[in-house]
Amino acid sequence: MKKFINSIYKNTNFIYKTIIFLSALLSIVYFFPFEGKFQYEFNENKFWQYDDLYAPFDFTVEKSTEEIQHEKDSLKKNIPVYLNKNNLDIGALIEKINRQIEENNSNLSKQQLSSLLKKNKKILRYIYKKGYLKKIPDSLDYVDKLIINEGKNFIQKDRNKIITQDNLDKNIENIVADKDILKSLMSFYHNYDVLPDNLSIDYNKRNLNIKASIQNIDKKKKDIQKGDLLISKGEKITPDTYQLLSSLKENFSLQRNKQRNKLWVFIGYSLLVAIVLLMLFMFLKKYRPEIYENNVKISLILFNMLLLIILTTLTVKYNTRYIFLVPLAILPLILKAFFDARVGLFVHVLTILLLGFVVPNSFEFIFLQIMAGIVTILTVSELTKRSNLFSSVGNIILIYIIGYFAFHLIHEGNVEKISLEIFGLFLLNGILTIALSHQLILIYEKIFGLVSDVSLLELSNTNSKLLKRLADKAPGTFNHSLQVANLAEAAANEVNANALLVRAGALYHDIGKMMNPFYFTENQISGVNRHDDLEPEESAKIIINHVLDGIEIARKNNIPDRIIDFIRTHHGKGLVWYFYKKALEKDPDVDKEKFRYPGPNPFSKETAVLMMADAVEAASKSLREPTAEKIDNFVDKIIDGQLHSGLLDNANITMKEVSAIKKLFKKKLKNIYHLRVEYPE
Repeated sequence: MKKFINSIYKNTNFIYKTIIFLSALLSIVYFFPFEGKFQYEFNENKFWQYDDLYAPFDFTVEKSTEEIQHEKDSLKKNIPVYLNKNNLDIGALIEKINRQIEENNSNLSKQQLSSLLKKNKKILRYIYKKGYLKKIPDSLDYVDKLIINEGKNFIQKDRNKIITQDNLDKNIENIVADKDILKSLMSFYHNYDVLPDNLSIDYNKRNLNIKASIQNIDKKKKDIQKGDLLISKGEKITPDTYQLLSSLKENFSLQRNKQRNKLWVFIGYSLLVAIVLLMLFMFLKKYRPEIYENNVKISLILFNMLLLIILTTLTVKYNTRYIFLVPLAILPLILKAFFDARVGLFVHVLTILLLGFVVPNSFEFIFLQIMAGIVTILTVSELTKRSNLFSSVGNIILIYIIGYFAFHLIHEGNVEKISLEIFGLFLLNGILTIALSHQLILIYEKIFGLVSDVSLLELSNTNSKLLKRLADKAPGTFNHSLQVANLAEAAANEVNANALLVRAGALYHDIGKMMNPFYFTENQISGVNRHDDLEPEESAKIIINHVLDGIEIARKNNIPDRIIDFIRTHHGKGLVWYFYKKALEKDPDVDKEKFRYPGPNPFSKETAVLMMADAVEAASKSLREPTAEKIDNFVDKIIDGQLHSGLLDNANITMKEVSAIKKLFKKKLKNIYHLRVEYPE
């Protein structure tokens, strides 16, 4: 049992990688489509780019939604409106209306009034015999036929055969020949709304008939037999052909889903995703071992891949029109901020290849997204400059627009029907990239404990609270740190290291000296050396402790681990030579390990650059009457001593780069000491 536990402990790193590998694999496969995928991609009014296509099986072409809707509309037009004829006391109504006519025509003679009332009585009997409905609703304007239920009989009439307010005048004219009577009656009926309906619409009966008719609509357009030619190579996809291909695609999915075993589909997807993830792990192990060994960094990479795959998949399921709204170019941008351009582009390409299983028109999508990723890597040099980010996003949008425009010209052969909405999506994509990039970087820094260039720039600000404390408590150390930062930054640029990281590390590398500032020569302004009263072992302990104190102070002030690495390694496992030699004079058998820094030795190009810059700058203060030759020998002696001591063995820095750094230090020190001819007073 103990051996088993020990083996697990020894292989913790491998076990963690295995777990996150499988977790990422299963999560990605879960969001992939398990339905049978049609192997052809097509769009209406574009050209068929594949070989002649024959029907692989018998299937039915369904009518389109528009065609079915057109049939429904035709049915509704042919289904009549049902009207119920209501019982109405015509005699009472005639008497009531005639009284009103009498009151309004008191100036007429008895003979004229009698004639007017007789004609009105005749009109009313005529109107209500035919049936009166003040107005047929606008929603039924398209219906031509009406059926009137008169109790036992159903009488079908055209809509113009029943009397409404719109044709009332025309019906009165047909009955009344006398112009004076006609004028009086028309004036009365225009001014007074006195005619009640004796017809009412039976909506329920009509709706039942409509429902029954719609249910009988045949949704089948035509039958296709296996082997029938569907479309020829180069043929334009017309709306009818598009409908035919869409039916084939739908039936293809149904046929394949009946035949497919989802377990085998899952295994197939898993193998493909596993290949992609293995390529990522192999790339990191061979070319970025520092990332491969850091499980937190691998987790960040896989998390971002998974996040964008899920976001894209959900967008495709919701509406494929918004596929170009997903800001995929943010992936290389974020990974470049934390790692480097090569990692960012490699991960971006692998993510886009995985998304090829999900998106429609996968070739176009993959081409555009890979181009956008390359442009992101090439144009975003410094995230710390907002203008640089805006310029890069502008280039990404331009690539999207040009790429989409080019594909449209290839498919259509003209600029007609180009979608301006897609251009708007590209613009929104760029806005999202700008809006989310800095926020996500800050969130990832908090969650994963990493440091981006944005944070390094903030840490490099000498007005920060911790650096101001250093300047107040140990002004000599603060000035030394500034000089080291300038030397180290220049050296980092010379050997293509992360200059911003080196500068930030240099500013904080000696913050531990705040605990006992006057035990370090750069802060001894009075000329009194406190080490004169101490034993060499005690003095060495105080000097060595500035590393441990610096780590503690940095952690209390939430300084990132990448900066603390510079505090740990800026002396490596070197010796405090001055006090060690003093101790040797007293006791030749003195324990050497008491005078050794805790380390570790530098393990990156950046930490190695800082160690060299720190040693050279600190020791340069001891130069007396410096000359060009003295400076050259001095720099060679310091750095060669570090090499021979093995302090730089673990750093990924070459001898060629060390030589370049030595050459740069010599030039910088000569400029600092300003070697020139003496001018007379």
